[in-house]
Amino acid sequence: MAQPVVTCLDMEGVLFPEIWLALADKVGIQELRLTTRDVADYDVLMKKRLEVLKVHRITLRDIQEVASTISPLPGVPDFIGWLRERCQIIILSDTYYEFVGPLMKKLEFPTIFCHTLGVDSHGFITDYFLRQHDQKRHAVSALKGIGFRVLAGGDSYNDVSMLKEADAGFFFCPPDSIVQEFPQFPVARSYAEFQEHIGRAGGFPS
Repeated sequence: MAQPVVTCLDMEGVLFPEIWLALADKVGIQELRLTTRDVADYDVLMKKRLEVLKVHRITLRDIQEVASTISPLPGVPDFIGWLRERCQIIILSDTYYEFVGPLMKKLEFPTIFCHTLGVDSHGFITDYFLRQHDQKRHAVSALKGIGFRVLAGGDSYNDVSMLKEADAGFFFCPPDSIVQEFPQFPVARSYAEFQEHIGRAGGFPS
């Protein structure tokens, strides 16, 4: 009996531009341009981000306003439409529920598993709370444990454990440095290529 398929996708860099890069561009702070494509240790990255936000008195509302202006990457709506007709989709992201609502609305609210923030009474972000460490890998493992064949796609260091755990994992437009470090994963440089990889791995009709 063929297993039902779930495809797990990273959000930023795969479906949407990076929120932190958009914020960095708006406020002109280069330190905020670092992302999980640059820094392998997520805790180090987030602590640095919170420090910068505190120094420059950037609030959650400021980030929400930036997030509301971000649109899906070109080609994403058609790609997601194609995939939805063939399998279930879950977005696994190390972003935060407090500012992804406007982005999810633009994709008709797919399921997303991410994290939460600590915010004080003045709207300043004081902490971050990971729902689960290495949550992407754990989610894939759990889905496999309840009988799904899991495909996964990402672009950054924090996606690698998810890709390793999945039945089939792919990079989408990753930095060359990550490709060289993890050459075992096929690379898609366009949504057409991404569809081809996922279609073959999932046994989907074209």
